[in-house]
Amino acid sequence: MRANPVFTDMPTTVFEEMSGLARAHGALNLGQGFPDGPGPADLRHSAARALIDGSNQYAPSRGDPVLRRAVAEHYGRLQGLDLAPDQVVVTSGATEAIAAALFALVRAGDEVLIFEPAYDAYRPLIERAGGRVRAIRLEPPLWHLSESAVEAAVTPATRLVLFNTPLNPAARVFTTDEIDALARVCVRHDLIAISDEVWEHVVFDGRPHVSLLSADGMAERTVKIGSAGKMFGMTGWKVGFACASLTLIEPVAKAHQFLTFSTPPNLQSAVAEGLAWGKDRFEAMGADLAASRDRLAQGLMDEGYVTLPSQGTYFLSIDLAASGIRVGDIDFCRRIVEGFGVAAIPVSAFQSGTDQGPVVRLCFAKSDDVLDEAALRLGRARRALVS
Repeated sequence: MRANPVFTDMPTTVFEEMSGLARAHGALNLGQGFPDGPGPADLRHSAARALIDGSNQYAPSRGDPVLRRAVAEHYGRLQGLDLAPDQVVVTSGATEAIAAALFALVRAGDEVLIFEPAYDAYRPLIERAGGRVRAIRLEPPLWHLSESAVEAAVTPATRLVLFNTPLNPAARVFTTDEIDALARVCVRHDLIAISDEVWEHVVFDGRPHVSLLSADGMAERTVKIGSAGKMFGMTGWKVGFACASLTLIEPVAKAHQFLTFSTPPNLQSAVAEGLAWGKDRFEAMGADLAASRDRLAQGLMDEGYVTLPSQGTYFLSIDLAASGIRVGDIDFCRRIVEGFGVAAIPVSAFQSGTDQGPVVRLCFAKSDDVLDEAALRLGRARRALVS
């Protein structure tokens, strides 16, 4: 049977590759971003009750009306966004929401701006939608977004911007000034923005999350993406949301109906319950993750590593060159998983036109004993590599 190139040329994600190596070598997996814990017990019990007592048939394609109201209320209460339930579509995870938005809004030959390092699904989804990627490189350690760099990247073919804050994998929370700078470029050039904000509740040290949807001129030109899996630390639930003006959400809803059509109703019911939490509970979850970040950072520092700032997400990055390690990030990740039992992610996997780089990403959403053991193993790796 002849292979179908539409599928055979799709890349294997770096997460799948490194998680496979972690399983093969019995390594601690600090590569793929998921917590060790089971997630909030009250929401898990709520989902279980809904599975037994509620409907197990197709939910409405746009989402359970209860959840759509809960999403609109949640963002109004905690982010000051003016959304109605009919501006919300529930999807099977945030990546599906991004795919639906791209398939709905990208026309053949359109350029889509992204900021690198970028979540690895962006490029193949844009290309499958018929678009062309135009990447803007952000540089460590600050990963700063400048209006001039965005302006310089715009061409007559540019139609969309795919933006991510907090930024995976760089753990950067963009400021109000940076959000406003991006908004000004979008308004000047009449660009649509897809704003991937899945980490919006995983921000640290008192930083606010600023939604691109809230910036001047962006309410009618932004599709905001959210993720219950990231909000509640249950990545396997795969419940996402797309929020936009009626003009933009209608084509997104139509694209979504031909992707997954609908999302498990019991999970939608439980997510609606969680979205009603007070701000303090989300902040408590963030504080627990910040403590894990600090524990891993201190353990790595004790072993001679230099880390980059982590302002949000589940991730902390190592600066290999500053840590005295003269191998690239891909080689480093292979050596530590095979020889020292720790899986990590090379940040160059999130960039185009780069063979290897100096930055390695670690997930700290793990138990204390895993983080402590990982730091010790990485210390042995560093001593072996710098000797």
